[in-house]
Amino acid sequence: MKRFLLSLFLLSTLSIPSLRADEGMWLPLLIERLNYVDMQEMGLNLTAEEIYSVNHSSLKDAIIIFGRGCTGEIISEQGLVLTNHHCGYGSIQSHSTVEHDYLTEGFWAGTLEEELPNEGLTAQFLIRIEDVTQRVLANLNDQMTETEREEAVRKLSKEIEIQATAGTHYIASVRSFYFGNEYYLFVYETFTDVRLVGAPPSSIGKFGADTDNWMWPRHTGDFSLFRVYSGPDGKPAPYSQNNIPLKPKYYLPVSTDGVKKGDFAMILGYPGSTDRYMTSYGVEEAIGQNNPSVVRIRRKKLDILREDMDADPAIRIKYASKYASTSNYWKYYIGQTKGLKRLKVAEKKRATESEFNRWAVSSPELQTRFGNVIADMGKAYEALKPYNLLRTYSNEAIFRGCEIVSFARNFADLYKELGKKNADQKKVDQMVESLKKQSARFFKDYQSSTDQKLLAAMLGLFYTDVPASFRPPVIHDIHTTYDGDFCSYASKTFEKTIFANQAGTEAFLNKPSARTLDKDPVFMFMKSFFEFYRTKMSGADDPNTTLTRARRLYMEGLRMMQKDKVFYPDANFTMRLTYGQVLDYYPADAVHYDFQTSLDGVMEKEDPSNWEFVVPDKLKELYAKSDFGPYGEKGEMYTCFITNHDITGGNSGSPVINGNGELIGLAFDGNWEAMSGDIAYEPELQRTISVDIRYVLFIIDKYAGAHRIVEEMTILKPKRPLPPVRIEVPVKTSELQPVEQ
Repeated sequence: MKRFLLSLFLLSTLSIPSLRADEGMWLPLLIERLNYVDMQEMGLNLTAEEIYSVNHSSLKDAIIIFGRGCTGEIISEQGLVLTNHHCGYGSIQSHSTVEHDYLTEGFWAGTLEEELPNEGLTAQFLIRIEDVTQRVLANLNDQMTETEREEAVRKLSKEIEIQATAGTHYIASVRSFYFGNEYYLFVYETFTDVRLVGAPPSSIGKFGADTDNWMWPRHTGDFSLFRVYSGPDGKPAPYSQNNIPLKPKYYLPVSTDGVKKGDFAMILGYPGSTDRYMTSYGVEEAIGQNNPSVVRIRRKKLDILREDMDADPAIRIKYASKYASTSNYWKYYIGQTKGLKRLKVAEKKRATESEFNRWAVSSPELQTRFGNVIADMGKAYEALKPYNLLRTYSNEAIFRGCEIVSFARNFADLYKELGKKNADQKKVDQMVESLKKQSARFFKDYQSSTDQKLLAAMLGLFYTDVPASFRPPVIHDIHTTYDGDFCSYASKTFEKTIFANQAGTEAFLNKPSARTLDKDPVFMFMKSFFEFYRTKMSGADDPNTTLTRARRLYMEGLRMMQKDKVFYPDANFTMRLTYGQVLDYYPADAVHYDFQTSLDGVMEKEDPSNWEFVVPDKLKELYAKSDFGPYGEKGEMYTCFITNHDITGGNSGSPVINGNGELIGLAFDGNWEAMSGDIAYEPELQRTISVDIRYVLFIIDKYAGAHRIVEEMTILKPKRPLPPVRIEVPVKTSELQPVEQ
């Protein structure tokens, strides 16, 4: 078996045919072997080592994981970070009040001292990637159950991670690729002092809001600025006034050349999740069950939030970030469902599966290993159908729908400890202190009257849409007791619970007891709901195990069957490179979309009566005077452009880089016509929407007057052929020892 897997691995890595350059999210470790020639032919002027290197500074050293789900890039020798406005939105919101509404007014720090710290915000730099496939696979065999296999991978991954970071302050993670057919080690350095430097008002940073989200043409200045700080020794350190701006290994120079149709460009970033090798069964599940459920629940939630946000400025600020995150993927799932149907993705997947089945019976050896893979996949999906609504409605309506239930869940460990006959008082005290901090953060952006409406609405949806056999008894009991009036239940519950306001929660934490929680209606609802959910969902364990194995074998077989194709791995929030061109497209018959937009479009869309399309007076003044400074082009101020890059969520904030390694834009969205792209890439339709770096500079410099921010960047004048900025930093070889294979 080991010989069989080794042969497969060599086949997949050594066979390097041509592939569409605009498709694929590639590991930068492998670009020299897999992609470099194609990239050169398209316009790349850098060496592979200038993009990714372990022993020298390279482009990858300027790219960060920003927070928990975005990408950012370093753009100055003082650790200045550029990312999307929607990526920094939560931090901007956290500093906003009715008196100082940075969401509405924008924020620009005039000095380093005015830059604002953000608790919990991090910047992670990739130190290196290493292929550890053979070391992991050597410890696995086909006689293992899936549980045994997972445990073996977990144990070995931990050993590799510990070995890779011994004697350093780095962290490491071994990640699975191709459904467990390959494994790679990623080593990171994490900085915890990240401060807000600047952000445009939402009328620029979120211009078009929900209406324009996922749409082209787009005119959004979706950017914000932060700064990474280190200790005086240059290493990560908690927030301190003694910290200094980070001296990075590498930062991106900025090009003001602009873009032209056909220009080469590449993106480095952290795409979150794709499922390009999903079967037709998964597509049908998405169309028929999962997506409609998410859309229905989120639409109800958004309506409640919007009503309260429009009625009260304080609530608007509190829920701005929550509303935005809920809305983003509400619209995404609508678009994905339409795209999957329109592009007949399930039919295309079935054709591949039929080919796979024919190939799988072409020899006894193949039939033994792969003959039942598709059938097993189908049986697993069928068995999981009854559990899908319970899972989706639990996640969307209960765990993320009404906040008070998830907040109460944070007290479960304390409840367990308090219920012990000999409770550990030291442990109780530690839990209480931690919960006090969590409570302070929670109630800062919480409105009980809004959440009460959400609880009633979410329970109503759950009761109506989830079959009785998969409905927790506690919800049935509420319906019976209150004669179907979930609003009445929610009202009485919020009157009695300790979790509805900070005073009640703090009073409990000052004198915690299990008896109090036993009587609390929210805590008891949470406890009953989660116990039912865990028990009921255990019925999905066997089909999930079957599905896990079938997916791994299907991926293994596909790579053998299509031996002339190089398979890129699905996104899993690890660094990837994608490359392509600046291109227009034809979304439908007789419709053509150009590759860039301008400030003219902002003015055309202006609607003072609609908060999504309000244009600031200062921006209108600059436009009227054509006062674009050095950032305009022939009297035009370009705002956004599109490319055929292959990206997904997590790439938000990723730099768009030209062939010389210079920053030309900032990726922030995909386009509506290709919303099925996470499952099936459509080369004629799929486009990445980016804000033009010249518009970013124009807003910082001309609109905001934040000249000091622009002055610290390395800005290359048009047509000036300067090389990328390199800052050589000594590398301690002791921190970069490869893991033994």
